[in-house]
Amino acid sequence: MQSPVTVEKLTARDLRLTPAPSFFDAIDNVKGVQVITPSLSFKVINARGFTNTTNVRFAQLVDGIDNQAPHLGGPIGNVLGPSDLDIRSVEIVPGTAAALYGLNAINGLANFSTLNPFASEGLSVQQKAGVNHVQDPGTGARPFTETSLRYAKVLASKLAFKVNGTYLRGYDWVANDQTELNPNGNATTGLLGADNPARDPVNSYGNESSDRSTLTLGGKSYSVARTGYDERDVVDYHLQTIKADAALHYKLSAATELSYTYRLAVLDNVYQRSNRFRLQDYRLQQHALQLLGPVVQARAYITTENTGKSYNLRSAAENLDRSFKPDDVWNREYTAAWNAATGNGQSVAQAHAAARAAADAGRLQPGTAAFRQRLSELQDLNNWDQGAALRVQADLLHAEAQLDLGAALRRAGQTWLPAAVDVRVGADHRTYLIVPDGNYFINPGPGKDPLRDNLTYSKTGGFGQAGLHLFDDKVRLTATLRADKNDYFTIRFNPRFTAVYSPWREHNFRLSYQSGYRFPSLFEGFSNVNSGQVKRIGGLRVMSSGVFENSYLRSSIDAFNAAVTAAVNADKSGATPAQKKERAITQSQGLLRRTPYTYLRPEHIRSLELGYKAALLPGGRLLVDVDFYYNAYRDFIAQVEAYVPKTLNPDSAAIYLNSRSTQNRYRLWTNAQSKVYNYGGSLGLRYELPRGFRAGANATYARLARTESGDGLEDGFNTPRWLYNVSLDNENLYRGLGFGLRYHWQQRYYSQTFLVSGEVPAYHSLDAQLSYALPRPDLRFKLGATNVLNQYYVTFLGGPSVGGLYYASVTYAVK
Repeated sequence: MQSPVTVEKLTARDLRLTPAPSFFDAIDNVKGVQVITPSLSFKVINARGFTNTTNVRFAQLVDGIDNQAPHLGGPIGNVLGPSDLDIRSVEIVPGTAAALYGLNAINGLANFSTLNPFASEGLSVQQKAGVNHVQDPGTGARPFTETSLRYAKVLASKLAFKVNGTYLRGYDWVANDQTELNPNGNATTGLLGADNPARDPVNSYGNESSDRSTLTLGGKSYSVARTGYDERDVVDYHLQTIKADAALHYKLSAATELSYTYRLAVLDNVYQRSNRFRLQDYRLQQHALQLLGPVVQARAYITTENTGKSYNLRSAAENLDRSFKPDDVWNREYTAAWNAATGNGQSVAQAHAAARAAADAGRLQPGTAAFRQRLSELQDLNNWDQGAALRVQADLLHAEAQLDLGAALRRAGQTWLPAAVDVRVGADHRTYLIVPDGNYFINPGPGKDPLRDNLTYSKTGGFGQAGLHLFDDKVRLTATLRADKNDYFTIRFNPRFTAVYSPWREHNFRLSYQSGYRFPSLFEGFSNVNSGQVKRIGGLRVMSSGVFENSYLRSSIDAFNAAVTAAVNADKSGATPAQKKERAITQSQGLLRRTPYTYLRPEHIRSLELGYKAALLPGGRLLVDVDFYYNAYRDFIAQVEAYVPKTLNPDSAAIYLNSRSTQNRYRLWTNAQSKVYNYGGSLGLRYELPRGFRAGANATYARLARTESGDGLEDGFNTPRWLYNVSLDNENLYRGLGFGLRYHWQQRYYSQTFLVSGEVPAYHSLDAQLSYALPRPDLRFKLGATNVLNQYYVTFLGGPSVGGLYYASVTYAVK
């Protein structure tokens, strides 16, 4: 109630009443929060705009411990988090929290609190069984199961332990968007729709821009793509998650506790970044040591990541085509077949279809033994120009400590610090460690062996905070200053100022101003990937020195080559094709633009927030929470495609940039030149009705206000302007029978990613559950469904269609 920033909370009661199949899925209905779904077992949390499928701007903690996959820079859903049997509560801070946490949490954070074995011991077992893909003609109904176990025991007055285990299996949501990404690839020749030989459906891979060639046929230039494969051809949609944790707790005193926790996760699912990936036998482990007390809180942990047998779906499709027949051979056969077809009197469109059929003769067909064998081989080849394997091993090492200086002084008998003053200080250090794999990461450091020496990337930070309580605790003021020093960057400072005014205990007004920095993640800073004949490299100078200075924007190159093709096709003179092309290049070379971007800098946000929270009506039955924020961003970390001609003579650059074989292609991490402003707010109401009924509603508004010096490179806002949730529930409607209803709606929005950009349609979803609880034995049954009406929707472009999930669960506890 008196927090100086917006805090959303899911209590144990909320989690019991949710129709969602897990506590993590229930976050979708929290005020101010947007959730996207790359996979049935992989959801991504975001708040206040600028999100994507790897949200490196939002931190996710379990008992204060970061559970990200180190090389991704973000968590893989809740695979390294607690089970439903061990969750106590969820707290979400929408909005920047970098001043205190320093974890790149410039869009917010979520903290999952687990049950303490001293307070909650005994055996608990939960079984869920369900079905999805109902009425899905592509797959048919598929089963879903999840089994969880928790056991906690107090061994002595000061010693207790707990163990948890979860095993989940199911069939993932399918991505099969056939929307055309290159509809005008041959518009100058009148070949559109199914006749376009450069078609590129969203969830079809191997026909992207790097898989196209410009062929001169019948005196005209045509853009022709390799045939490619649909996503469902190259991925196994069966998913599973195996996760377990064990913790040992020791009480040093009544209020101070020391604990050690080990977590393990092994998973198979589908993930999306710039490309789609099959995460397969992916392994995460974490060891954590915590000391929690009224004066000192300290944590040290290490997270290890091994991507197992994961692979890139786009690279798999591209190299299935290329391993069957190299591009140059396929192009020659296509050209010969086209000439033969037109010579036999076929139309241009018919000739293209015949040419493709001839060049594809003998192509590996999905479902055959030869196809499966080759796909398996590519999954184990760690070079995306030839194979598809994702082979990364990474560690995250973190240590932090906080001291309540005021409490420490008072405990030591020092009285010079007034009781109305709070002082807190803290410090942390984090190091990432990467084992070079030669494809995804190398060690670029001077004097380092790029393939043998491990790559390290570190940050050290600290903060001081002072708080003042005035006028009988009706006014609380806080000032915080944080400093962070990251490898490759100078020290950065983050201030935060907050005020809370509570004229009465039931009414609380809040105001905060803070800034935050986000340092480049491992992938943004150090990636070194050969991906479909485009090399993706990190934006730190140590990785991309010389590339920015000598490159041209891909957008300008595409415009230049389109103009060249149009000029060649419009040229009715008797000149040879080579002469036509030379003239067209000279006429169009003014379209080429040098890359204006440069090496990475930290991303920065300044945020102002106002809020009001009140408990109204007798007994506080009506809870009202409203907030408004205004953010200013600069130096967005984003990607740009830029190509370098293979010549040192700038006068020849246009000639070299007209051919894929005479240029080096890069996708670079850099900073947008835009200054971006966004604002929004949310309103939440919760009303405790008679006889145990509870009604709730919340609405969230987010808007991209304006962009100064907009260069189009700023990361996608990717956020609906409006979304709202409505709920009604009762835990004990009649003799242990309860129910819960949740309705979610969100407006259509523009999605901008490197895989695909366009409009995400609006969607709505109704979730429902019936529950029955028996006090003896402690047994709880639940029959639930998400998206009860089974109206398929997508939460982002390129991702899967999400339908209904219908399940039953039983939970048994022995105290």
